[in-house]
Amino acid sequence: MTTVETEAPTLQKGAAMGQSVPRKEDGRLVQGQGVFFDDIKRHGMGFLHFVRSPYAHAKIESIDVSAAHELPGVYGTLTGDEVAILTDPFFQIAAPPGGHVKDYALAVGKVRYIGEPVVAVVAQTRELARDAAELVTVEYEPLEVVVDARKALQEGAPVLHEECGGNMSYTGVWEWGDVDAAFAEADHIVSIKELHFDRFNSTPLECDGALVEYNRGTGQWTMYTNNQFPGFAAIMMGPALRVGLDKLRIVTQDIGGGFGNKITTHPQLVVCCLLARKLKRPIQWTEWRTEFHQSMSHGNERWFEDTEVAVKADGTLLGFRTKAIDDAGAYLRYEPLGGVIWSQVAPGMYKWRHLRVEFTQAMTNKAPCSPNRGYSRMQQLWFTERVIDIVAHELGFDPVEIRKRNYVQPEDMPYETPNGCVYDSGDYPRALEMALELVGADRIEERRAEAASRGKLLGLGIGSTLDSGTNNFGQSQLVNPDLQFSGNNEVATVKLDIFGEVVVTLGTTPQGQGHETTAAQVVADTIGCDVDSVHVRAGHDSYWNSHAGFSGTYASQFAVTGLGAVKGAADMLAGQMKQLAAMVFQCAPDDIELAEGFARIKGNPEAALPFMALGAIVNANNAGFPDDPPTLNCRYVYRPPFQVPDKERKFGNLTLTYSMQIHACVVEVDPETGVTEVVDYAAVDDCGTRINPQIVEGQVMGATAHAIGAALWETFAYDEDGNLLTPNFYDYHVPHALDMPPLKTAAIESPSPFTPLGTKGMGEGGGGGIHCICAGIQDALRAAGGAIVTDSHNPYHRVWELIAHPERSRENVEVRSK
Repeated sequence: MTTVETEAPTLQKGAAMGQSVPRKEDGRLVQGQGVFFDDIKRHGMGFLHFVRSPYAHAKIESIDVSAAHELPGVYGTLTGDEVAILTDPFFQIAAPPGGHVKDYALAVGKVRYIGEPVVAVVAQTRELARDAAELVTVEYEPLEVVVDARKALQEGAPVLHEECGGNMSYTGVWEWGDVDAAFAEADHIVSIKELHFDRFNSTPLECDGALVEYNRGTGQWTMYTNNQFPGFAAIMMGPALRVGLDKLRIVTQDIGGGFGNKITTHPQLVVCCLLARKLKRPIQWTEWRTEFHQSMSHGNERWFEDTEVAVKADGTLLGFRTKAIDDAGAYLRYEPLGGVIWSQVAPGMYKWRHLRVEFTQAMTNKAPCSPNRGYSRMQQLWFTERVIDIVAHELGFDPVEIRKRNYVQPEDMPYETPNGCVYDSGDYPRALEMALELVGADRIEERRAEAASRGKLLGLGIGSTLDSGTNNFGQSQLVNPDLQFSGNNEVATVKLDIFGEVVVTLGTTPQGQGHETTAAQVVADTIGCDVDSVHVRAGHDSYWNSHAGFSGTYASQFAVTGLGAVKGAADMLAGQMKQLAAMVFQCAPDDIELAEGFARIKGNPEAALPFMALGAIVNANNAGFPDDPPTLNCRYVYRPPFQVPDKERKFGNLTLTYSMQIHACVVEVDPETGVTEVVDYAAVDDCGTRINPQIVEGQVMGATAHAIGAALWETFAYDEDGNLLTPNFYDYHVPHALDMPPLKTAAIESPSPFTPLGTKGMGEGGGGGIHCICAGIQDALRAAGGAIVTDSHNPYHRVWELIAHPERSRENVEVRSK
């Protein structure tokens, strides 16, 4: 593994920020002292197990739980009929027709995918609950199944939700610029019949779960859970349970990975809440791995049909038009937000000014989708990269040069895209040069010849990707104009306690990203102390008064919203500490400086108060002040500077920052088997100011491993009956250390001009890696018939098909030149 550090500006950096200080969290995590939801135990708690549907589509004729109740040690059950009486359907983000979906915590009247929860059983032990679940009898009437979103939209397809009148959940036309004029001006029009982005997911070490208690005296639930977006969960659960949000306390300490998958656990949490109230005991639910694979938040599968690209003779890309078909699965949960979030990166990293996308989302008899690392943008970025390489392949352009020609250039920054998004900063051509240098691209022909001498096909691949971070939730109004969401916010508190302890609470829900460390670095530099003197409370608790409507960790935003809130609170505290010291020394606050754990008069270090003295004065020795001293307990809400997007034009700044990654790889393909081996790999990252470079590098490595897995091994494949063929790690291969190639990383820092610290959100750059492998395979196959790669997922058998029948993929592409 190689890491190349580049020269970095010192903007906003201090003694702690910008340093790879050791992670404060790691001591407890590596010693097995972390506290996850499954570590929480309560006297008399009952263990929950779900009875799940064996059918992808069926009516529920009857449910008999009597045998389960007779088993000693079983505490009780919950059925869909009870849920329908006790709760309301979950609020739908979608406008009609998707807005008509009635989604309950358990299946009501009908099941729509294999693995859907039908009955919940609670027993004295986990094993007993599982045994009892097998005694529940459910009679089904099987219905016709549809698992292909393209077929689900056709006339006569079986309908999942009759109240919607069909399977389409959302459709919209997104057009900017003058698309017809662009195609009239083009010298070449490249047509691509179909591109396909495969369904896969992240696989956090810790599956979903919770321990839920009900306080009968106050009517409040406390949920110890690993949900990563408590703000969204509360908004979904409160109305469904018919209670105010103050009745829902959500608590986490440590979470074993999230990746967006743990945003949509509100149905299971509602089941736990109902059972805790019904059975008058704490409820413990731990999801099994196969349950996670079968039922929890897959990444969206997407097709791009009838794509056309307008190209000038010199390789300038003028515009494109395409029809996107998105598969949302059986329920919408977080959808159809994917129907707008892709537009955060509509032109990718390129200066296309004329775009038209007809976006349609369909429901199918597969597991529901929800955010998955790079949610909805990954598909769009892969699409734009695939278009670039296919255009280069068909028109004879160098993939490197056509990128450099069409990239948004550093002098264009901040750059407004055709749909009003603003790319804040970056130098894409320079990053590409760095990535190519790291993989030795200048020697690629020499390496290709050497590989050929061994009977192997060698190829060079490039993947360019953006990581748009800090959502403007006003974009939800572009798919449903009636929604009342916009902007974003996050909260932090910083206080100086009685013995001089600096205590920080976060509204975020860290899942291993190092929030405690980076928050401490920011506070230490702001108030003038060392990192070890700053104590960041682990996890999240919505009762800590550090919770806002959008609190959570998702969508690449902690470095902006989370640390923005921390910085704001720390600035407030620093001001109050100076004010208090000035009151003691009878001077002006501007005469005070904070450094080395003291508040002291500038130029007179002898006149100094240690932080401990300040904390003690306010909290325990505060008599005699002529005016009230400051509290030294500061709460700050960071609100990004967003406007509500223009709903008519589908125009506006949808996110605040744009990180960038350029991936480059060298692959070898065995022409006899189609097996692809990644033999060299580099990723260059630019996420603005890095608070802790080592943490950033870890995120880059994780995203790269995820991307390589998605490109070669990880897929959620279904048969025509709706059976998931990869329901566990026997069949769903996640790359492990021995699968990873030699990985070289480098970094550029282009501070964002829009954020308090110059930081940008990051960590979701896997889209670049997926395309990087696709491009490497296509380049390798040039010597074996010149097949075109049209799928994001290319296991050995698909590569072998491309080698055996290259003409089939080439028939997918046509060029018309004027």
